[in-house]
Amino acid sequence: MKIGSREFDTEHQIYVMGILNVTPDSFSDGGKYNQIDAALFHTEEMIKEGADLIDVGGESTRLGYTVISYQEEIERVAPIIEALTDRFDVPISVDTYKSSVAEMAITAGANLINDIWGLKADSDMASVVARTGTSCCLMHNRKEVNYQNFRKDLISDLQECIELARSSGIPDDKIILDPGVGFSKTYEMDL
Repeated sequence: MKIGSREFDTEHQIYVMGILNVTPDSFSDGGKYNQIDAALFHTEEMIKEGADLIDVGGESTRLGYTVISYQEEIERVAPIIEALTDRFDVPISVDTYKSSVAEMAITAGANLINDIWGLKADSDMASVVARTGTSCCLMHNRKEVNYQNFRKDLISDLQECIELARSSGIPDDKIILDPGVGFSKTYEMDL
């Protein structure tokens, strides 16, 4: 799989994605890296520690998070992505489910769209990914923890995401699937 200018041999190797939250309210590191200097320093640390790509998130998705406007999210992520691409030779991902944010992030230098709703929240997201030739990570998620048969439902939900991608012209070699650990699942389901 190619992300940005780098080839990822996902069949034979494991890769590490460093998470850079540029939000004031992230569950793990809210407010620590939403200034460019702090974001650059933290990214440099993650790369030294082995991160193969960096995922920039501008909207917290912790439990009970507050949805922000696409404009506010763009203002948070675009300058950081530009600074990262100017300074580091590592693929950059943006964690968003909003097509307008994805489009601006790609313009700023993002190489991968990490969508926590697997293309299902914004009807324009799949076409943005397809048109730009960007790779995407499609995460499993549901609004409620309501399953008839967890494994079968999870696979069926992810298959829907794949079909959305394919029908929009996103090739299989541009798709990563994420089971969505911690999202609309019980502890036992996560395990």
